[in-house]
Amino acid sequence: MGFANGHSVALCNPTTDCPDVRAIHQHVGESGHVFVSVLIRVNSTLEINVVADRHKLIPAHPAHSAMPAEMPVRLRIFSLNCWGIRYLSKHCAQRYAMIGELLSKEQHDVALLQEVWSEKDFHFLKKKLGVTHPYSHYFKSGFFGSGLAVFSKHRIHDAFLYKYTLNGYPYMAHHGDWFGGKAVGKVLLNISGLAIHVFVTHLHAEYCREPDSYLPHRVVQAWELQNFIRHTSAGADVVILGGDLNMHPTDLGIRLLQSYTGLKDCYNETASFDGCEQGFTHITDNPFTHKQELIPFGGGIRIDYVFFKGSKSVDVSCESLSTTKGPVPGQAFPYSDHEALSTELELHPSEDGKGYSNQEKDCTADKLSELVNIVTEARTEVKVGLHCAERMRYTAARTGIMGLALLLLELAIAAVPCFALGTEQPFPKASFYLLGALCFAILFCTTLLYIFYGMEVKALQGAEDQMRLALGSLQERLKAFPKGKYEGHSQTEPDSRDPSTLEPDD
Repeated sequence: MGFANGHSVALCNPTTDCPDVRAIHQHVGESGHVFVSVLIRVNSTLEINVVADRHKLIPAHPAHSAMPAEMPVRLRIFSLNCWGIRYLSKHCAQRYAMIGELLSKEQHDVALLQEVWSEKDFHFLKKKLGVTHPYSHYFKSGFFGSGLAVFSKHRIHDAFLYKYTLNGYPYMAHHGDWFGGKAVGKVLLNISGLAIHVFVTHLHAEYCREPDSYLPHRVVQAWELQNFIRHTSAGADVVILGGDLNMHPTDLGIRLLQSYTGLKDCYNETASFDGCEQGFTHITDNPFTHKQELIPFGGGIRIDYVFFKGSKSVDVSCESLSTTKGPVPGQAFPYSDHEALSTELELHPSEDGKGYSNQEKDCTADKLSELVNIVTEARTEVKVGLHCAERMRYTAARTGIMGLALLLLELAIAAVPCFALGTEQPFPKASFYLLGALCFAILFCTTLLYIFYGMEVKALQGAEDQMRLALGSLQERLKAFPKGKYEGHSQTEPDSRDPSTLEPDD
């Protein structure tokens, strides 16, 4: 098969490798581009010749791409909780303009944003970043939206959203988490021939450290997050997770996430750090924060993170990490009530293809024993939440039955004059209607609460069942090690709050 101004080279045997393809050739044109020609036999009388510019061909699945020649590759990642509640957050429009200017100037490879609650604000940023970050995706969920958005310099090949099964309570409207539809979003990028799986998430807020009524929900969210990452990134060269996890570095959810997925915290792994003390992302120097809540923690807390993980073929190292430090120089206020994170990752080929993958490096007796303890602790917290949910469901059912009884009693009283003999007595209609409306409202609200708590019970039971299965599997794997390897690493005993011995109220 000939070409003008060039030559052709056969790439496969058309009769054995490709039965319906009669010939495949490539041709180097005058411009230096490589053109691929495919001769396809449709039937006995018709053949089609297809010519395409090889430079414009995209692999069908980035995960199967070859190792790029231009390694190492550097990636700059940005993460920020924007606190973008329209009409409620202070200086919302001005701060979005500042965030857009910052991203345009810094030109990170990927920007992971949380609490972008309004699609209008997303489209504002999309227009402002059209040149520096031409690819973007907004994850829609819940009543107000998930608040999650991704802006990228590289093409987004795929996107998916997983909504957490538990996310607070609808009657806690002043907290608002339930209406936001908290979730984890994933985008698939192909950067320099590498399959990069990028996750962004925002977990339920911690409104009170002790007691934390939302802890079981946040533990279940962390459990679902690690499951989602593990099951959807099997073919990834690099995994990146960023977002506001609303948990301290030593909290149960963070330990569960890192132990199960093998993700590394940029703050702990970075070679160079420039930012707030101890990497705090919620600080007293920020005028938008409630300073009294942060003083007990030494003036700040670290609840925003960027995690990363390599694979068998790619090693990843964190070269630098920086945070904003409260007020922006030259501006009257900061970008948000949270501090922004900016990190630079370096990707380089693994030596002899023995890089980190699926916990193969850390699959030791000590690590397994630690993971068993963490899952046991998480299961205990879920059981505590399950016991509370069952108790609340029982309370809602009992209150609803009382409301129904009062309503029936009122109807019975109203029917008495219809059967009374003698002179008619005046009937207090206003009081009757008012009491009837009150009884109906009680019955209606308690019915909704019973349904909601029933859903919460099912979700907690499902998470507890999954943890029980995972715990059994981990213990079986631990038994495979010689006893001397794991003796002394006994499982953590459940604390006094373990409701396994408690029975829910009937």
